[in-house]
Amino acid sequence: MNLTLRIWRQHGPEEKGRMVKYRVEDVSPDMSFLEMLDMLNEELTLAGDEPVAFDHDCREGICGMCSLMINGSAHGPERATTTCQLHMRHFNDGDTIDIEPWRARAFPVVKDLVVDRSSFDRIIQAGGYISAPTGSAPDAHATPVPKADADAAFEAATCIGCGACVAACPNGSGMLFTAAKVTHLGLLPQGQPERDERVLNMIHAHDDAGFGGCTNTGECHEVCPKGIPLASIGRLNRDFLKASRSISR
Repeated sequence: MNLTLRIWRQHGPEEKGRMVKYRVEDVSPDMSFLEMLDMLNEELTLAGDEPVAFDHDCREGICGMCSLMINGSAHGPERATTTCQLHMRHFNDGDTIDIEPWRARAFPVVKDLVVDRSSFDRIIQAGGYISAPTGSAPDAHATPVPKADADAAFEAATCIGCGACVAACPNGSGMLFTAAKVTHLGLLPQGQPERDERVLNMIHAHDDAGFGGCTNTGECHEVCPKGIPLASIGRLNRDFLKASRSISR
């Protein structure tokens, strides 16, 4: 396959960026999207040019680092697929592919396709944990958990924090990420002692980081590689209202 790539190049946070056109040839359809970028960077390095900076780590769809807008879609055209799991067979010979970083106020560009997602870290630091001492591991059936709650908690816990939800949202909201982190702890017995404090602190951290508000457009769910359901945001809102009322009393 021979492809034309239009890639966002930006030397630093304060620099002005632009789209730069590159030509890559003899791309195997079995390559992943990141392997194709590796191929381009090898060619740029051999030619004495600066390679394209992009985030990656596990390349197994687990870490959430491969955050790219591909032809205007977060992680590319395939649903429930991270960029590192996207293969070039989903494109056609002669295609022109636009590659950009996440576009959100809370995710400033560091360089080229790399963005600063430490705002997610601050949300977790605000309450995405359990601090109550729990002692040694309890017996498996010591505290019964309804299967529906266990399934929903596990589903929420699959969030990898990639930020695709933010990039796709017209408001730049991080509510799906925040809801996933609140939900998977709030449904389990271990998360109950800090449940009210957790949701209030995480929502405040979300807003302080510059994320927009949620208007339920649903774009976040559509691009989420792990399929986190919109129902998580509904659960987050209920917990937030309940916690707000209890504090106002």
